[in-house]
Amino acid sequence: MECSSSLRFCIPKKPLPSISTVLFSSICSSSSRKQQRLISQQLSAVSYKKFIHFASEETKLHTHLEPSPLQERYNSRISMDGKADIQMLSFEATKIRHLRSLCIESQTMQILDFAVFPEPEFDMPIFCANFFTSANINIVVLDLNPLHDVISQRHYRDKYYKSLIPLGVKYSELLPWGGKLTSESLKFFSPIVIWTRFTSSPNNYDVLYSAFMDYYKAWLALMDQAVVETNASQIICNREAQHRYLTWRAEKDPGHALLKKLIGETQAKDLLVNFLFNGIDELGSKTFLDYFPEYGCEDGTVNQSRSMIGKSFESRPWDTKGEFISAK
Repeated sequence: MECSSSLRFCIPKKPLPSISTVLFSSICSSSSRKQQRLISQQLSAVSYKKFIHFASEETKLHTHLEPSPLQERYNSRISMDGKADIQMLSFEATKIRHLRSLCIESQTMQILDFAVFPEPEFDMPIFCANFFTSANINIVVLDLNPLHDVISQRHYRDKYYKSLIPLGVKYSELLPWGGKLTSESLKFFSPIVIWTRFTSSPNNYDVLYSAFMDYYKAWLALMDQAVVETNASQIICNREAQHRYLTWRAEKDPGHALLKKLIGETQAKDLLVNFLFNGIDELGSKTFLDYFPEYGCEDGTVNQSRSMIGKSFESRPWDTKGEFISAK
């Protein structure tokens, strides 16, 4: 210990690190670099741009895609730390109000948020693909989100999902149920929803790509068959149903926290409301609390909890015939 009499305190003199300490630190550093390279290699084998390319080319076989006016403003972003690249595409077409994709790539994760929203003159489901991939885990939601309630409205369920139940059963066996899902979220999912978690591997990635292709082809087939609605009251009903969906997603989307971390709260909120769930300002005027008053706080703000009912589904709540099974 080295002492200073004038200042009356002692400064510990740091001992030189031992050879074993230096070697250990070097090994750890080398191991960390190798692990980082392995993670990067695993993630580089996954590219959701392949999914977007398929969807774009497949859609062109059924309709004429035009770039959306949103494309000029929402095309790309770089995260605040410069480590993540965010790419966006936006189109519209006959029967399609908004087809859009958001793809995030970094050394530690890959994310796809792809959706297709029909025009209000059609009561078609909303195609939805939300995929998150890291080196160890994949979190997946793939569905043809119903515009109207498939639990209480059997006619709507049979119209769009009866013929697709075998497809849902096939992939629910390959991609098992991912765990608890709140009853509030369940209202926006269909009997063929794929909600799953799995470890990263080439085989699982291939299964997911196959599911994405089959589900999207099924949605396009529904679009081809869809007949324009002429009843004004039904169009209003479709418009409100889609607005309700958009309002829920913009407020409760689980990706909000990640977007906020990447690009800040202001840009994240803008991206959610005006790009990912565009239509909130155009399709209706109701607020989140108008649709979901149970989330209201005494001060008029929205409760940030995911569920107010507190009921969740730990296993798949539909049987192999597409019949809803109440949670036990």
